[in-house]
Amino acid sequence: MRRSTRRPVRRPAEVWPFGPTIRYSRQVAEALRTETVGGVVMLLAAVAALVWANVSHDSYEALRAASFGPGALHLDLELYRWAQHGLLAIFFFVAGVEVKEEFVHGELANLRKAALPVIAAIAGMIVPALVYLAVSRGAPDAGRGWAIPTATDIAFALAVLAVTASAMPAALRAFLLTCAVVDDLGAITVIAVFFSHDLNLLALLAGALIIALYGLLQARRVRGLWIYLPLALSAWYAVEISGVHPTVAGVALGLMTRVHAAPGETGSPAERADHRIRPLSAGLAVPVFALLSAGVPLDLAGLGDAAGDRVVIGVVAGLVAGKFLGVFGGAWLAVRLGLARLAEELSWRDMAAVSTLAGIGFTVSLLIGDLAYGDDPGRANAVTVGVLTASLVASVLAAILLRVRVREHSARRMMVDTGP
Repeated sequence: MRRSTRRPVRRPAEVWPFGPTIRYSRQVAEALRTETVGGVVMLLAAVAALVWANVSHDSYEALRAASFGPGALHLDLELYRWAQHGLLAIFFFVAGVEVKEEFVHGELANLRKAALPVIAAIAGMIVPALVYLAVSRGAPDAGRGWAIPTATDIAFALAVLAVTASAMPAALRAFLLTCAVVDDLGAITVIAVFFSHDLNLLALLAGALIIALYGLLQARRVRGLWIYLPLALSAWYAVEISGVHPTVAGVALGLMTRVHAAPGETGSPAERADHRIRPLSAGLAVPVFALLSAGVPLDLAGLGDAAGDRVVIGVVAGLVAGKFLGVFGGAWLAVRLGLARLAEELSWRDMAAVSTLAGIGFTVSLLIGDLAYGDDPGRANAVTVGVLTASLVASVLAAILLRVRVREHSARRMMVDTGP
């Protein structure tokens, strides 16, 4: 049979069956790379969890408790544990890449510039813990929750800043981002040191060696997802069974990822990893964790118990007051002692507004709360209410203060433009 010489008609991407799907998928991924969209998706997931848990608590708990995974590998985990141990490892990998980028290319690469956010972040972890301990003193098992108010949710905080104060000086966002990155590094250190249990040193050594091999291949500029994905999964598994929380593996792998582009590369592995994995983190990992973490019954009895629990009050006070005092006080002290310098376009009122944002704990605070009180469901639920309440209060206060500062900055610019 004679083959037709007529060329097949190529359909435009718009009418090709999979064209719209691919195009929309790319648009969604691009949107999820922005702080605003990622924060909104996370917030919607938390709201959905609250509604679901209060409309049909049994079905919500059944979903959380559903388990799957190979039991022979000790991975027959509840769905909530998969979100906490597996999906959050993706979130912390992205955080590790951000930390590496900040140390090499960002504010942390310059010691003079890094001093302000680093000192503010360190004080922003110490002071909330002290406030928590002072407020919760005497409550049963209060000492287990000291680390809950030490963490800032970088995605949520940056989303609030982007929505309410996008016109603020860029130096303010740089301060918040760097401060939150240091905060994330501190939080994962706290998790690794204080919430590890029944250590399997052989598995931990295996995980460290796999992570070191990952770093060596990165340094040697070896390319190929088929190499790094099995290594990453192996490192995660080794750390998981070692007794150390597997999110530590995520941060370590992120820190080992190369941030310099080799000759012939269009971008560094860190840039490519961030570009590909951030939408997965913002669109799947964090929202699913929020969906499975934030669902607590909000009946009057439960709210009354939470309101009278000094641990919960300590969490709220630590996040709302302690974070503000720590971040703002640390920054002020650093400048006062001559260790750092405030950017010319910023004022201390700007710093006060952004320091309030640091009280948004959410993701990492919920994680630490579960690690601290996971064996006590009543206390764990009460702590979740405290974290959600504190994050909401900090968000609203920060939004009001930032909007005031935006108007003042705008008025000042108008006066400069119009002249005397």
